[in-house]
Amino acid sequence: MDAHTQKFKVRLGLFIAGGLALFVLAIFIIGKQKNLFNPVFKLTATFYNVSGLQVGNNIRFSGINVGTVDHITIINDSTVRVDMLVKKDVKKFIKSDSEVAIGSEGLIGDRLLIITQGSTDSPLAKEGQELPSTEPVETDAIMASLEVTAVNAEIISQQLAEIMSKINSGKGTIGRLIQDSTIAENLSQTMVNIKQSSKGLEENMEAAKHNFLLRGYFTKKEKAAAALKEEEQKKADKQKKEDDKKNKQEQK
Repeated sequence: MDAHTQKFKVRLGLFIAGGLALFVLAIFIIGKQKNLFNPVFKLTATFYNVSGLQVGNNIRFSGINVGTVDHITIINDSTVRVDMLVKKDVKKFIKSDSEVAIGSEGLIGDRLLIITQGSTDSPLAKEGQELPSTEPVETDAIMASLEVTAVNAEIISQQLAEIMSKINSGKGTIGRLIQDSTIAENLSQTMVNIKQSSKGLEENMEAAKHNFLLRGYFTKKEKAAAALKEEEQKKADKQKKEDDKKNKQEQK
């Protein structure tokens, strides 16, 4: 009976010791994840909508987890303040103009805060400083916009299909032009007639030039054109001489 009691006590002691070890290990893992054992400094940011962000969510800087969300407080109907705990060894990289944005781990992962890199000439962020923030884009708004775009694309596709169907069936002006061979032949004949008319007009103008009644008129026109051309040539020659003279003076 005593031996049995002794074994029971040993087993009970081992069970308690194992439970305590697991409890301490869990506290250590959770504390390490929540930065309970690391020196940290506080930063804050305000948002209009935190979009599902929760206390304990991670904070990332340059793609690395550097802290956790410590507290979320509703200031008023349009402002929510988020308090952050960031590892102290990262403080030397966070500038006062670094911005805080709300992102997510993957497409459907938990929300997290992202601190962007500030400008090189900006001072370092101080303890408890409020950093500028950018509002998150709601997934519902994106989905609604995509839905509207899809509806519009479907309407346009239907309209294009109707237009092509009418064209193929010979309806409308374009459809008649494509399908009706008579219209095509008429267009071809019209172009031929225009060419012939142009040729006839040229022949009539040439004949008018040789007509003794109009010969004087065309002669005057030709002389005027020749005189204008000669005058332009004289101006060009004079300008060229002046430019050459100016260049020689500059060279001297």
